[in-house]
Amino acid sequence: MTTTPTTAPSLGLLADKVAFITGAGRGIGAAAARLFAREGARVVLAARTEDQLKAVTEEVRAAGGTADHVVCDLADADSVRAAVRHVVDLHGRLDVAFNNGAAFVPPNPMDLVPEADFDHLYAVNLRGPWLAMVAEVAAIRATAGVGAIVNNSSVGSLMGNPRLPVYGAMKRALNSLTESAAVTYGPEGIRVNAIAPGNTATEMMDTWVAHAPDLPELLVASTPLGRGADPSEIAEAAAWLLSDRASFVTGTVLRVDGGARA
Repeated sequence: MTTTPTTAPSLGLLADKVAFITGAGRGIGAAAARLFAREGARVVLAARTEDQLKAVTEEVRAAGGTADHVVCDLADADSVRAAVRHVVDLHGRLDVAFNNGAAFVPPNPMDLVPEADFDHLYAVNLRGPWLAMVAEVAAIRATAGVGAIVNNSSVGSLMGNPRLPVYGAMKRALNSLTESAAVTYGPEGIRVNAIAPGNTATEMMDTWVAHAPDLPELLVASTPLGRGADPSEIAEAAAWLLSDRASFVTGTVLRVDGGARA
């Protein structure tokens, strides 16, 4: 069971911030774009599929927010760097970034994972966020001076993951990059954290369920809250970590999993 939370009134968590969001055409990224704009940010959405980006951008604008979009392929280094430059060209600064975009491949035990799937997950889920963080740090340093970055990891990175071994491995490596970046850039006033979502109602989860029909029941049974998350609930955690309310939080991987890993 997944429940949709009631939209909370804006607290202005991200007022006057310029926010860059990858994987923003759907799921958690789209929910983040809507939320960050409601919380006062000027948002720039990035993803590969322009039709999805346009739809979310128009939705944010219709609700009174400030939004633009840029097509970006996380597997293409030039595309990633260009997308971050586009944010600065539009708004003259970058304050916060949510590296949410990721790829998914069918579940398989480790010995049955095709090499092409391994390489694809590496390019998008690890190399992509690394490229994005490097570009984002440079942009924050050159413009806002201080800021925050949140990477979207997974609870599947926090333990053995026999159904999705390579996906879990790339996300665990992303946790390490997050912690290293927090130590490296903390002295400059740039905070870097990650969130680790659990069972969340996204297209990625739907794809996984298509290969493993027993999955929803298993995930709900292992979650103390007894349900899956709505993408907006995951976005709320990212918004708080990016906000000044989390000013003394850096280098953490925050579980947002309904207690599944408690």
